[in-house]
Amino acid sequence: MRMKDKIGIVTAAASGMGRAGAVRFASEGASVAVVDIDADGVHAVVAEIEKAGGKAIGLPGDLTDDAFSRGIVAETARAFGGLDFVWAHAGHPGPSRLEDMDLDVFDLAVNLNIRSMTLTTGAALPEMRKRGGGAMLYTASTGGLRGSPRSPIYSAMKFGVVGFARSLAKRVAHENIRANVICPGGVDTPMLRQFIARPDQDSTKGKDIEALVKSRRNEYPMGRPAEPEEIASAALFLLSDEASYVSGAALTVDGAMIA
Repeated sequence: MRMKDKIGIVTAAASGMGRAGAVRFASEGASVAVVDIDADGVHAVVAEIEKAGGKAIGLPGDLTDDAFSRGIVAETARAFGGLDFVWAHAGHPGPSRLEDMDLDVFDLAVNLNIRSMTLTTGAALPEMRKRGGGAMLYTASTGGLRGSPRSPIYSAMKFGVVGFARSLAKRVAHENIRANVICPGGVDTPMLRQFIARPDQDSTKGKDIEALVKSRRNEYPMGRPAEPEEIASAALFLLSDEASYVSGAALTVDGAMIA
């Protein structure tokens, strides 16, 4: 098992890539804290993991609450006896428009894309030091490596995630703590629909979302978006000891989209 006896946290784990990661890590021997605002989804993922013989706890809550973003670390360490890894996966597409931008949506995106993962990191590092090291993984996007005309605000935030992780990687390398970023392209998840259907995105108003998802398949070199499990496989590598000398990396998992 590639994560035998490891203890970790996955945020935004009630669906999509986060769910796929939590289930995969548990199947590889990890004890996993499943974090999401969707309480029913959290409990369903925990039940799925336990039914397969794995170990998990559910931590439903709102990551825009600073105390919760920090507290998930203490809850996980209390339940399982420590902390070895975190996949800070939670995010928000943010506003599409720059003109007449909804600042409440902007602030929500900043909180979920930047603030929450920073607070969780600050809480996680002392726990990882107690274990002699650990691994942090952050979800950015191909939009964090090149400009995104559809989502300049989201792109700016994800550039920030990449910069944060690379800086952290240098800061804690001597402590045997690694920090990496996973940069998906399009992935067939609920978040993909959120991106396409943002209420301030004029080009998609009144259109059938599933039809739009299907129509954009020609944008992918492989002819399709990724499946959540394909992102989870890459996350598994970056968090496992197989990537023991990989730190400060921003791994694209995008089917050659930005090659």
